[in-house]
Amino acid sequence: MSRPAPTAGLRHVALYVTRFAECERFYTELLGMQVEWRPDPDNVYLTSGNDNLALHRATETPTGPQRLDHIGYILRRPEDVDAWYDYLQTEGVVMRSTPRTHRDGARSFYCEDPDGNVVQMIYHPPIAETC
Repeated sequence: MSRPAPTAGLRHVALYVTRFAECERFYTELLGMQVEWRPDPDNVYLTSGNDNLALHRATETPTGPQRLDHIGYILRRPEDVDAWYDYLQTEGVVMRSTPRTHRDGARSFYCEDPDGNVVQMIYHPPIAETC
């Protein structure tokens, strides 16, 4: 059996978060996502137009074998990385790194959402050119 046609890309991530309201604010007010659907007080689905991030209220710190390293937001220009770094830093967001240019021409930094999930803000030429 041959492999099916390629996927259309990664467009959906779901996170359990204990600091639900703070995480919603981070992704909407700071990163600019919009609420797409709120089925109940413990779940919200956010979008930036071509993707979907689901936040699910966790009543305790999630445990288990699954580990998420980070999620990434694509930026259109390398200078946008520095602008986002400055903006998020002024908003009190915890930074994991400072902006840097990688060997492949990408430029990025890492920060944390209010629940400690790592978020990468990245300009990656092959992807940014399709935005």
